[in-house]
Amino acid sequence: MTPISIIIPCYNGAATLARALQSCLIQPEAAQIIVVDDGSTDASTDLVAHYGRRDRRVCLLQMPYNGGPARARNWGALHAAHGLLAFLDADDEYVPGALAAASAFLTQNPKEISVRLDVDYTDFPVDIISHPGFDTHAATLSNTVPSSLIIRRAVYAALGGFPMDDAFRRIGGEDGAFSWTLREIFGNRRLGDAKRVRMHYHAGIHAERYFRIALGLQTPDPADVADAFRFSRQFLEAARAGIEQLRTASVVADAAASALPNHAA
Repeated sequence: MTPISIIIPCYNGAATLARALQSCLIQPEAAQIIVVDDGSTDASTDLVAHYGRRDRRVCLLQMPYNGGPARARNWGALHAAHGLLAFLDADDEYVPGALAAASAFLTQNPKEISVRLDVDYTDFPVDIISHPGFDTHAATLSNTVPSSLIIRRAVYAALGGFPMDDAFRRIGGEDGAFSWTLREIFGNRRLGDAKRVRMHYHAGIHAERYFRIALGLQTPDPADVADAFRFSRQFLEAARAGIEQLRTASVVADAAASALPNHAA
């Protein structure tokens, strides 16, 4: 069993946070559960404190002001104690065995950087889930949403974490930019044999907007689309440059090490 640090960004999530935490606590691989409170004004922090008293795996980090989920996830990742990171939104939940499946896959495939879990879109509007194209776009979104992701911490850091551009706070899409970058550089594998994450519908959820646009039920603002692609590509190019620097440094270090005199007996 490989220990996993789970990061949960939370902004006024008291209504659903208990469900998310309980779904984490039943995962044996969940060695650390970091809730990053992003300036909540409800009872979220009290709820985390309650669970923390019951289970030492649960801990609270508080942002000084509301900075958005990407910033909260990145701050939580900096405090992670384990080599695998998982990200769960405060209104989502894992099904039993979810992290065991991810851990087993990454253990059996040590060259894989990350793995995605398939998502069950619970209680979404009928006109979305009954659409002929829903299954195709549901699979695409499952390759994107943070709650589906388990990733090696070192690589997450090398990629720079989730992009924090203000444009993404306005239009959403920082998770799409991250998944695009992950796919282009390392691949973005998904376990499609079972639904292991539940995303619960609520009014205003970004997933509904994605589905309505992808299914042709809503027309996006062209300026928003242009901004999303522009900032996503900037993030991809910066991540590629950073990874290339690390690879170059590794080659140089290996060459330097091989040039040292061998003092072995």
